[in-house]
Amino acid sequence: MSDFNFVLQYVADPAASAVFYSGFLDSPVIESSDSFCMLPLGGGVMLGLWKQDTVEPAPESAPGGNEIGFGVSDAAAVDAMYTDWLQRGVKMAQVPTTMDFGRTFVALDPDGHRLRVFSRPAK
Repeated sequence: MSDFNFVLQYVADPAASAVFYSGFLDSPVIESSDSFCMLPLGGGVMLGLWKQDTVEPAPESAPGGNEIGFGVSDAAAVDAMYTDWLQRGVKMAQVPTTMDFGRTFVALDPDGHRLRVFSRPAK
């Protein structure tokens, strides 16, 4: 079995999405063209941003049908990241909430893709 190492998002404007992700992930864009940009998410996983109208075969679903999850150390880190992203103007779909799996919030990228930040409950 191959290692998981790539997440691909279909976006309207790869360059604008790359600026968005690079800014809040503090991660450089390592590849860029008119229809595709890529940057590291961490742990050897890359994020690809592919211009939606050039994807083949054409996608059948709208943005928001999946989530990229970002685990953080604890509930305080979730709340701090929420405040930071909110101050940066990131659109939010869910405010920080404690759920059965831990503390979490959901943000939206410029294309409406869901970004979930979470921490596991303390044991």
